[in-house]
Amino acid sequence: MNKSVLMASLTLSLLSGSALAMEQVVLDGKHLTQDQAWAIADGAKVKIAPQAKTQLVKAHELLMEAARLGKPVYGLTVGVGLNKDHKLFDANGKLSDAVLDASRSFNFSTLRAHSAGVGEAAPIRLTRVALAVRLNTMLAGQTGVQPEVAELYEAYLNKGLTPVIPSKGTVGEADILLSSHVGLAMIGEWEVFYKGQRVSSKEAMADAGITPLVPMGKDALSILSNNAFAVAYAMQGYREAKQLLSVSPTVFGLSLEGLNGNVAPFLPQTNDIRPFPYIKTATSDILKQLDGSYLWQLNDERPLQDPLSFRTTAYTFAGAEQALASLDEVINIQINHSDDNPAVIVGASNQYAQFPQVAKYVVEGQGGVFPTTNFEPLPVALAVQNLSVALTHVSHNSVMRTIHLSDEHFTKLTRFLSAPENQGHAFGAIQKAFVDMQVRNKQLATPVSFDGISIAGGIEDTFTNLKLASDNLIQIVDNTRVIYGLELLHSTQAIDLRKQANPELQLGKATQAMYKAYRAKVPFVAKDRPFTPDIQASTDFITHY
Repeated sequence: MNKSVLMASLTLSLLSGSALAMEQVVLDGKHLTQDQAWAIADGAKVKIAPQAKTQLVKAHELLMEAARLGKPVYGLTVGVGLNKDHKLFDANGKLSDAVLDASRSFNFSTLRAHSAGVGEAAPIRLTRVALAVRLNTMLAGQTGVQPEVAELYEAYLNKGLTPVIPSKGTVGEADILLSSHVGLAMIGEWEVFYKGQRVSSKEAMADAGITPLVPMGKDALSILSNNAFAVAYAMQGYREAKQLLSVSPTVFGLSLEGLNGNVAPFLPQTNDIRPFPYIKTATSDILKQLDGSYLWQLNDERPLQDPLSFRTTAYTFAGAEQALASLDEVINIQINHSDDNPAVIVGASNQYAQFPQVAKYVVEGQGGVFPTTNFEPLPVALAVQNLSVALTHVSHNSVMRTIHLSDEHFTKLTRFLSAPENQGHAFGAIQKAFVDMQVRNKQLATPVSFDGISIAGGIEDTFTNLKLASDNLIQIVDNTRVIYGLELLHSTQAIDLRKQANPELQLGKATQAMYKAYRAKVPFVAKDRPFTPDIQASTDFITHY
């Protein structure tokens, strides 16, 4: 096993039946997977890889050496008010006590002043994902923090201390006002969730045997200026969208069977003509769901061409899968690389160092401390928004398919899929529910990454609103689960009506399995009944299938 694989290796333990759960994740700043991050959120222990700890020490030493050489170091030689009237170093070449005291004071003040979040606390699970991501990006080795900062993240995760982080108050250029609460907890001046209670972080750390942080140098800045919090939400959006798309071909297959639809738009003969990305996979997946279905048999009542919401669905799936893959790619980059500003780069190259402007950042023979824009998460925000738009196309087609399934003109079944003995409304009124969800999706899919107001004296004048974009993605998935659930309510009703006329009607193997599982939760609608419980049961079914 090579070294990189070894550092990403996991200790696995067999739990309850055949399920494998991660017991420990070794973090080295380079190989964290999203599954590992979720395992940490669910209680897996973390361990800092030895070489990552060494890198932390080297970066911190480089930061201190830069300060000794008079290089600009925010929070140490810049920003503490000592440059003009205090000597920075003593006779032994070490930072003077006055400078260190001023740096500590600056760090404490920075964490306090930047703790200004809004709204209810983020879920514990998502906060633990954020802690795991930030610890890993810290271990990439470009922060320059005191090594004990990383050790505190490790201890918080392993001993179950979760900082209380407000869920709103970020414009998406590092979650400064939110992540600062992590540092505030670590210095003992905030609250954490611990042993099922919301308690003082000072008391929790004392109980857990954790020594509070005394921040200095770049510690506060590195704790508060990163995107781990918003990225955790993007990861949730990705994960939930992936599950939704995994059930999509089967949900659609049942609707096609409920419609008595045409398989022609999904055949390789037609789709090989124009091979857009993911189209072949999407059409193949749809056809697999229909293996054994009656739709492969000739039917004189079957239209030559169905409504576009049926015929073009493979394109919506393909677009969503492509957007999902893009988001996966940028998240994996984001969680395995530093987003610090400035970056403390051990072994940085000397490119352009012949120019004085660049030379001021370089520590000859060791690396340098460079201003960056690595806090910019625009690639992730754009990918989140792209997936939101793609999923809203998916949900639009689902809404239109469901409307068509209620229309006897298309199905040749009863109006609103009323059972023969039902003299009521059947599914006539229920359409408002999924139209509401779709209108919400359209609103949520509107890009927000360029919205904002210039702040911080006009310096901070661009935005990504990554957290808000991720919130929107998560809500779009939730709404689409409702829409899919209602589509299932209609498609299975249509199939049952067809089976009443033809008891020998065969569904596809995959669609039959979903049909049976769904019918175990939501029965056929023989007569009008309150549909609110059915909608909830249908949504839960989609969520957990």
